Amino acid sequence: MRIISGYLKGKKLLFSNLKNTRPLRDVVKENIFNILRHSNMLGKDIKGSNILDLYSGTGSFGLECISRGAKYTVFVEKDSEAIDVLIENINTLKIDNEKFLVNNRDVESFINSENNDNFDIIFFDPPYAESLYLADLKLLNDQKKLLNNTLVIIHRDADSNEDLRSLIDVLMIKKYGRSKIIFGSILR
Repeated sequence: MRIISGYLKGKKLLFSNLKNTRPLRDVVKENIFNILRHSNMLGKDIKGSNILDLYSGTGSFGLECISRGAKYTVFVEKDSEAIDVLIENINTLKIDNEKFLVNNRDVESFINSENNDNFDIIFFDPPYAESLYLADLKLLNDQKKLLNNTLVIIHRDADSNEDLRSLIDVLMIKKYGRSKIIFGSILR
């Protein structure tokens, strides 16, 4: 795993061998950022955006966003071993403390906290076997913690078939091997 582009380009990232976490493969990550950069339909730029990286694991997506000029990135991960690796990645990359916040808690607890940040892009990368992220996405909507034009990116198993129509307007779905990436916007 590595940073693909931006001021940290080429820097290697540590990853965890835990069963509950899986690294976002570089090829999948690169395709996500290519779509963000070149798709008129999505209308989002990482540069200057506030990013929420849910189920962040060791932080591959959020760290890539920081490298590409994100204004601020919030990482949310409940596994303390994954958090340790994320913090080690942040320290190794020497990322400015004003660029990120690390939350070692579950996503529901984070959403229910007093945190009232608005995010331009929210990345969901829950374990493939978990569908609780649907309740978390609904909770984000109910808490009004999203901008009206927040882009939601969801990383799932290519064979997953959750019904997202009541939660997001699905704009695009791409498959890469075992991964499926869903781009959507919040329904209002």
